[in-house]
Formats: sequence, structure tokens, C-alpha cells
Amino acid sequence: LDELPLTPNGKVDRRRLPPPGKDSPERERSIPPRTPTEREVAAAWSEVLGVADVGASDDFFDLGGHSLLATQVISRLRTRLGADVPLRAVFEAPTVEALAAFIDAQAPSSGRRGPIPRREGRGPIPLSFAQQRLWFLDRLAPGMAAYNIPNVLRLQGRLDTTALERALSEIVRRHEALRTHFEETGGSPVQVVEEASRVRLEQEDLSADPDREERARGIVEAEALKPFDLSLGPLIRARVVRLGAEDHLFLLTMHHIVSDGWSMGVLVREIAALYEAYAGGKESPLGELPIQYADFAVWQRERLSGERLERELGYWRERLTPLPPVLELPADRPRPAVQSFRGGMAEVKVAAELAERLKAVSREEGATLFMTLLAAFDALLSGWTGERDVAVGTGVANRTVEELEGLIGFFVNTLVLRVDCGGDPTFRELVGRVREVTLGAYAHQELPFERLVEEVQPERDLGRNPVFQVLFELQNAPASLHTVPGLSIEPVRSQAGGARFDLELQLSEAPGGWLDGYLVYDADLFSESTARRFAERYTDLLAAIAESPSRRLSSLVAATGDEIRTVVHDWNDTRRDYPRDETIFGIFERVASERLDAPALLSGESPVTYGDLLRRARGVAR
Repeated sequence: LDELPLTPNGKVDRRRLPPPGKDSPERERSIPPRTPTEREVAAAWSEVLGVADVGASDDFFDLGGHSLLATQVISRLRTRLGADVPLRAVFEAPTVEALAAFIDAQAPSSGRRGPIPRREGRGPIPLSFAQQRLWFLDRLAPGMAAYNIPNVLRLQGRLDTTALERALSEIVRRHEALRTHFEETGGSPVQVVEEASRVRLEQEDLSADPDREERARGIVEAEALKPFDLSLGPLIRARVVRLGAEDHLFLLTMHHIVSDGWSMGVLVREIAALYEAYAGGKESPLGELPIQYADFAVWQRERLSGERLERELGYWRERLTPLPPVLELPADRPRPAVQSFRGGMAEVKVAAELAERLKAVSREEGATLFMTLLAAFDALLSGWTGERDVAVGTGVANRTVEELEGLIGFFVNTLVLRVDCGGDPTFRELVGRVREVTLGAYAHQELPFERLVEEVQPERDLGRNPVFQVLFELQNAPASLHTVPGLSIEPVRSQAGGARFDLELQLSEAPGGWLDGYLVYDADLFSESTARRFAERYTDLLAAIAESPSRRLSSLVAATGDEIRTVVHDWNDTRRDYPRDETIFGIFERVASERLDAPALLSGESPVTYGDLLRRARGVAR
């Protein structure tokens, strides 16, 4: 650029910068791919990243790549070259020429992988491993809404509800998962796919109501919390709330057993394409799907057997033996014997400038932004619990085969990322540890979490999630298409929903370069103020990391004055609503001042993390 666009206060306005592309001076000097393998690698990158004219020296991560996109590249290279490329190779050979050289140096493969076959016959259809777990949880607690996936879009412009209803009906016809329910046959659950039929779009007109915005919020919350009956289909609901002549809310809710985050993107893109066609008097522009979700479920069970299954199990046995310790976060209330799945949300925002600095730290360490954000989350959890062995769950799209990318269904798998935070490492060193753990887990992501739980046999507790209690996710699935002629489409965040874990940090990259998200918390354990305090500590920690990533964890997560005062003073005055000897950690003013050395803690002369402070407090209570 001849000059950089500036904000009114003189800083670089990143939102007005053009995306890096083929016209950038650096990329003009890139050498074109020279060998057949380089050309195939460059073609796969171009398709996945949406970048034209990828050169031999271009870096995958500099062009916007991350782990999920790398997985898509690998699936294409496996199909087109018959090459078995591990995810780690993309990190260690991130240019086209380096990755092509890695592929050419490998032993010849047995050949290109064939497509996932269509299932034969009309017999009982098994559930996928992920579906089986949700079915079992639903049998334990029927009618819970924790696994509802609500999606709310604000549509402004002239809405053709007939075209929208027709588009929904076509999508349900195309994707068998959306017209599937679940029955029990011979003691085992099976999928039952119903015949396609017209989808009914419920409509409600609030345009004449002066309190329409408030009433609409109530409708959105009620819709998100309305349970599904898995034995009845379809497991999708659609509703339009009319707020004005050209102002509508479109509520689309699905059960997780037939959908996931990636699926929502597929669904919205297809709705946009079909609505535009039908509103214009045209037919569907979408081609027929090569396979259906039930085909995947059959293929998955046949694939995960024998030597492959034992290899995957062996990796996870080694990672999770012995099992990681339970993360005892400083809760405000005693843990109930059975989870109620009541949840709340605290907003998390990371400014674009800070996000860009964190990306720079990631590139310096050969890591992705996900790995850096997870390392910060691990550091904070370690500081708040006093544990050095931290296990966090994360979702992975698990669409490792190209033909799965356009399907709606429940594919996402859960990985356990167990990280050693001991030895007071620098943050850079911690990112390196997270990087190794993450790459290892991604290489063995096909083993369903449900099968893993069966293998490691954790102590069952209806009050908490098995193996890990905290989840972290950075949503970077392909963005949904939000442009339709005559309509502006804006996603609306719903505050309703349940909590499946003690804490669940969900972040996503917003179009302006900033990170947007929320901390979902178990309302049986935490108050809203505690959740907000944790979210604020996380963003403060990210700022400190961006400023000095070589600092050691002990200084980054040291307890603040407010946290020390909470333990030493506030909790001493707390009696709660249960007997005195059961107050939180049983700390009273005398033992706190004598045994915890309150003056030294408050003066900062005795650096300590929040978790270490809590551990000492528990010792005093005992």
C-alpha cells in the first residue's frame, strides 16, 4: 500500500486494510509451483484458503491457515495423491515446496482412499459413537435442553416466508439427519430415517406490540430451552417472529444429536442459496449429496476396529494413565449430587490489536492462535486451582474426509488436552508444551470420546463431566454466507441455554479482527460475578502475555490484591445458608490472620497464585 489507513487517533485501522492476496508485493515474488506434487499442494491450499496463485514459497499460516484448514488440505491430498500426510508435517513444512518435498520423500502409498460407501440394504442403522453418548445422556435425564443448538438470525428487508419455508423443506429432504429419530431395538438404539415431507414454519406477529423487543427475547429464550423428544422427529424447529414490515427474527433450533457447529454453517449457507433461488422463481442450485450421515455412522464403526482401534487406544491410554486430577475451581456453592445443567454466560471480548499481537506470538512459536489462547487458559486454570497437571477438553470438527464437509450431522469429537504447567515455565515454553500435546491429539482425533471413556474407566459421578471439567474452543469453522439479495442477515446471540461443564470458554474470530465470545458457567456452582471476574482475569492475562510472552507463569498468574482480599477477608465474613462448619473452606478471621499471614499477602511481599492461596486455606480449614 502507498499508505496505511488510520483511525481518527492516528493508529492503523486494521478493519480497512485489504486482505492479503495475490496482489501483495511479497506474493508477487513467489516462485510458481514447479513439480506435479507442488502443483497439487498449491491447488489444495488455494481451494481451502480461498487464495489464488499460491506460490512454491508461500507459507500456509501466513496465508491464514490454521489446524482445521490444515486438516481439510490433508484430506484433499490423501484423496488426490494417496499421500498419508500427518498434521504435524504442515507445521514443520509450512511452505508448498517443503510440504511437497515431504510427500515425495515418503514411501509409496497403497493408493488413493476410496469414497465412503453408501450403506446397503434397509436394515437397522446404528448410531455413530457420538450419537450413542447423547442418546444415553438423554435416557438418564429426559427433556434436558443442554444439548439444544439454538441459532437466531435477524432478517431486515422484505421477507418471502413461502420461499423460506420451501428452502427449509428442501434442506430437510437433502440431509437425512434432519428427518431422523431414535428408537430402541433389541436393547440397542437405532436411527430411523423418515420420508421427506414439508417443513412447517411457525410464525408469530409482534409488529403491533409496543413491548415487542422484550416479548421477542422471551420467545427466543423459551425456544432455546424447549426440549426435544429423540424418539420423535424431526429434531429441528424453525420459527419466524415478525417485529415490523421489514424486520424479522428467524429462530432455528436443532438437537446436537443431528447437528454441530460446522453443520450450522452448512445449513445457513444452503438456506441462503435456496431462498435466493426460490424467491426469484428458480429451482434449487444445489447438487445431490454423495453420502448421508447414516453412511458415515456405518463406515465409522467398521473403520474403528482391529489394529487401527488398538493404535488409537494405545496413544490415549499413555496420555491419560493415570487419569488427570479433578480441577477444583473456587466455586461459590457446593457441587450438587446430580448436574442440573443450569447455566449462565459472561461475555469475553479481545480487541483486534491485542488479537493481532497474540497471532504474532503464535507465529514466533510455530503455533496457531488456538494453541496460544489455550496456553493462556491453562495457565489461568493452574493459577486458580493450584494444579500443575491441567486437562481441558476441546471440540474438533472430525471431518477428516472431504465428502463429509458438506453434510449436516453430529461429527464433532471431543479431545482431552492434558498439559504440564509445572516447573514455572515461561509462557513461550508453555505454548511449546501445548503445541506438542495438541498436535499429538489431532493425529489421534478419530477415536470417539465415548470410546475413550469406556477405555480409561474414570470414577463415575453424576455431578461432573468424566475425565475433564472445563472446555475451551476457538470457533474457526468456515463462515456462514450472510448475504441474500434484498435481505440483510445478522446473527443474534442468545443468552439462553445450559451448561454441560463447570466452565466452557467459547471464542470466535469476528470479521473486524477482534475475538468475541463468552464464558458459559455452571450456575449451580458459580455466581455471575465470579464468572465475570474469571473472564476479566483471562483478558488481562492475554494483554500481559502479548506485552511480555517470556515472563514466567508465577508472575503472570500471581493472585491480585482483590483475590487475596476475597480469601482473607470476604470469605471470613461469609456464613452462607448452611451450617458454620460448612462455610466455604471453613475459614474464619482468627485462623486467616494467624495462619495465612494476611498482612504479608496483602502487601504483596509473599507472591502466591490464587490456587496456592486456596490450597493453603483448605489446609487451615482441615
